Amino acid sequence: MPPADEGFTLLELIIVLAIMGLVLGVAISHGPVRSQGLQTRAAAGALAQALRSARAQAIDTGRDVTVAIDPERRQFDADNSPVQTLAPGMAVAVLPPALKGPNGTGLIRFAPDGSATGGEVLLGSGARRLRIDVEWLTGRVKVANAP
Repeated sequence: MPPADEGFTLLELIIVLAIMGLVLGVAISHGPVRSQGLQTRAAAGALAQALRSARAQAIDTGRDVTVAIDPERRQFDADNSPVQTLAPGMAVAVLPPALKGPNGTGLIRFAPDGSATGGEVLLGSGARRLRIDVEWLTGRVKVANAP
């Protein structure tokens, strides 16, 4: 009875592995795919979450909580939280009625009743622009496309 001719030879397997290695090497050498739109969306999400957390903390603790946004350094932080830095090349602007702190820092303060000083933060990278609105009466945080 002749042996079965099923399966692959060792040479065929080595050739396939070599081709897969070359393709993987080319893909890795190009680095990760980055999108300015995705970076802007991620930055807006992180800042909006920090603002919402600050509002919740103010309600929970019964004291004012302030979020400081530094447009020049592209950084933001809330009371007792670590400083977060936005991606390089990200444009940041803090508009009234946000309070002004030292060195052009924008301050949005949340009160224990959930209200806020209000304010608007514009984020942009490339053609993508997003606006984060903080309503003064309710402290509600909304993210929307900016014109």
